[in-house]
Amino acid sequence: MIPRYAMLESFIRFIQHEKRYSLHTVESYRNDLLQFQQFLTSVDENIGLDLVRYSHIRAWIVSNIEDNLSPRSVNRKIATLRSFYKFLQIRKMCEENPMVKVKPLKTDKKLPCFIKEGEMIQLLDEIPFPVGFAGLRDKLIFELLYGTGIRLSEIINLTVDSVNFFDNTVKVLGKRNKERIIPLPKKVSQTIKEFIDAKQEFFKDKMSNLLIVTDNGEKAYPMLVYRIVNQYLNLVTTSTKKSPHVLRHTFATHLLNKGADLNAVKELLGHTNLAATQVYTHNTMEKLKAVFDQAHPKA
Repeated sequence: MIPRYAMLESFIRFIQHEKRYSLHTVESYRNDLLQFQQFLTSVDENIGLDLVRYSHIRAWIVSNIEDNLSPRSVNRKIATLRSFYKFLQIRKMCEENPMVKVKPLKTDKKLPCFIKEGEMIQLLDEIPFPVGFAGLRDKLIFELLYGTGIRLSEIINLTVDSVNFFDNTVKVLGKRNKERIIPLPKKVSQTIKEFIDAKQEFFKDKMSNLLIVTDNGEKAYPMLVYRIVNQYLNLVTTSTKKSPHVLRHTFATHLLNKGADLNAVKELLGHTNLAATQVYTHNTMEKLKAVFDQAHPKA
């Protein structure tokens, strides 16, 4: 029997160094597997991860449900085990894959939350941002998140060198270190130029190559961007969710509502498969249904 620790750590090294998953994802996988390992120990302390059967998986799923975990959370843990046992089989560390018969739990489909188009126009065209470095930075954060659909992790890692003013594009380093080029609206390019000038004036010789920085010139951190987004969205919307990721949802939804090609939106968002992008078509379909109900004489 192969030691549990050896199998687990071998898998963690694989997803960290070969698959290049983010540290957050790696820790989530590790925690899921450690919890599963603890469950196995409580059932039979002698059973190894390579000897797990379908019945053990089923018992573990039931245990999670009894602990009041949501179907979505349980499905995430199931996905972890699915990846883990696929890895063990490829590396010939187990003979049978206990996940073959396991199906995900049914979940309610949640439509992505987004900000209405009128509210975004009001924010960017009518709400005054403070004059100077900090105000320009806050404005740029909104224009970048809404104008490009980039992720929170991507905006805080943007560098001045990643912006091509000749082509009006920005090079983004996404998940698993995948690069993509995103077109920049001319207004956003202009704001970037103004911000770089303001930043140079504000910090003098301490100029950082990072595009978005704190008031002290340090690398921006997630909570700073989140607070800025939340603060200004509170001025224009009553939506319960006001985060950088909501602006990503808003970017995709507004593009599709205006007739953008789904594959093009997929590339802009940096999704690896079309299924991740198709979730936004539900919002678009709801808008089409509303137009139909309002306009069609037999609706």
